[in-house]
Amino acid sequence: MRVVHERDGTDGVLASDVDVAASTLSRARGLMFRRSIPDDYALVFAFDDAAARDVHMLFVPFPIDAIWLVDDEATHVKRLRSWLGLGRARADTLLELPAGAADDVAVGDVVHVRD
Repeated sequence: MRVVHERDGTDGVLASDVDVAASTLSRARGLMFRRSIPDDYALVFAFDDAAARDVHMLFVPFPIDAIWLVDDEATHVKRLRSWLGLGRARADTLLELPAGAADDVAVGDVVHVRD
């Protein structure tokens, strides 16, 4: 599984080590209590519909980039600080990546999660 960013007709891989938070427990835990994540890592939260989705950084000791998607289009991109970061935006898919991984992603860009 990979996370691919499409912009101006070119594809770039944001992550090739991808986990999906599918259960209620894995969604609630997210990245909490981990000491770090690999540079090519993404945690994907897929939902049935687009709605306001929150991200908090409590018990996450490293910064991350979060991308909120609706139908594979970025609706919001934000760097979240360790421990104190908060984010909220409309999404049917939410991606959590290492800080810096989403530097080139802008609102309106297409981001796919591919098998």
